[in-house]
Amino acid sequence: MNELRTYLGELSVNDQAAFARRVGTSIGYLRKAMSVGQTLGEKLCNLIERESGGAVSRKCLRPNDWQDIWPDL
Repeated sequence: MNELRTYLGELSVNDQAAFARRVGTSIGYLRKAMSVGQTLGEKLCNLIERESGGAVSRKCLRPNDWQDIWPDL
């Protein structure tokens, strides 16, 4: 989650909201998930990796099973 926190921190507030919309969620949800260490769903992890241009990887978001998450979910 540190990669996601860093990535979002480098974006403006408007860009954070736009990123969250592109991955199908809200910035509020992402912030809450980061604060409680929530495991994000497979589809969301794939979208985050794609929309961040690889800056936030599935491996970072799901370290225990990232290899089982295919990019086309």
